[in-house]
Amino acid sequence: MTLSPVSQIEGIASYADWMDAAITFSQLAPRVGDRYAVGAIVVDYDGSILATGYTGESDPHEHAEEAALAKIVPGTDLSRATIYTTMEPCTTRASRPASCTQLVIAAGLRKVVLALREPLLFADCDGVGTLLRAGVEVVELPMQADEVRAVNAHVLLPRQAG
Repeated sequence: MTLSPVSQIEGIASYADWMDAAITFSQLAPRVGDRYAVGAIVVDYDGSILATGYTGESDPHEHAEEAALAKIVPGTDLSRATIYTTMEPCTTRASRPASCTQLVIAAGLRKVVLALREPLLFADCDGVGTLLRAGVEVVELPMQADEVRAVNAHVLLPRQAG
């Protein structure tokens, strides 16, 4: 699979709308200085929402993608579903046995839409590369990255000042 440039994607307004919803969920995340506030929504091929999640939703160490995927009924076919996540899924995880990228791949999702690649603050992340190598389509919406940065000012701004 390849990284899809936004200019070549039909229905970009719907991608942007779903990302707006994911950003809204990210705003529910507790603002803690050592973790990003991320939101995620799993949307089926017919536009129905299968699950939502945000950082720290039910556990302080829970990531948004993990929270959303945990709500999906086991055995659900996700091969035509898309996960919208405000930030690139992690590939390194100290607090859990599986990274969010591993969870996405294991769930059978074939498309990931993100607004911002994970900054190099806590771990070296290659979520996009790992997903692409696994045959998952990745769509980036850089026009919404500033909104994600704003939600994460509690993490990003102190480090920029230092």
